[in-house]
Amino acid sequence: MTPKIIQGSKRGRGRPAVFDRDKALLEAMKLFWERGYEGTSFDDLIAAMGISASSFYNSFGSKEALYCEATRSYLEWAGQWFFAILNDPSIDTKTAFAHLFEATAEEFTRGDHPLGCMISLAGTHCPPGMTNIREMMAEHRAFSEGAMAERIHKGIAKGDVPEDTDAKMLAAYYSAVARGLAVQARDGASRKTLAEIGRLAMRAWPVDSRAETS
Repeated sequence: MTPKIIQGSKRGRGRPAVFDRDKALLEAMKLFWERGYEGTSFDDLIAAMGISASSFYNSFGSKEALYCEATRSYLEWAGQWFFAILNDPSIDTKTAFAHLFEATAEEFTRGDHPLGCMISLAGTHCPPGMTNIREMMAEHRAFSEGAMAERIHKGIAKGDVPEDTDAKMLAAYYSAVARGLAVQARDGASRKTLAEIGRLAMRAWPVDSRAETS
């Protein structure tokens, strides 16, 4: 991707402020990921992004607008591995979820970005004036859970998931486990521990009741 070079307001002797917008957005995303929306001050943002206040407003508009853009940037990044595994046509549904938990354990404990997930717990505690942030993050969480349910429905249709499976409830359960893994990661749990939790969760995978009674 070609970096977006932004010219902001003039500083010093008329020299324009120039910065890499994509790089600045990445730094903002990491800061929001680490501290949350309310825990990230405006001064912290412009310091991490390496830009002036005027360049910030000219390029991103407001803290809330930046947070929305940073969230979309995170979702684009995380969605690459999440959907690639979840919708892999070469494996059955159960294997897809097992691989998803393995990848989650790895991604949540990488050393090149904050631990856990930017979306899992973001915006759960907000003052009345920030309900739009809370609702936006809840929608993002619902979207990933819906994608899980869709994959399970496809598995039922294909025949590799028992036909009496409650796809919506199973997806809600695995979504809850994934959010719990994010908390565990932020609290310092090891990748090995997260992976083991994922393996334990897979023991709840439904079995064909007809096979049990035969």
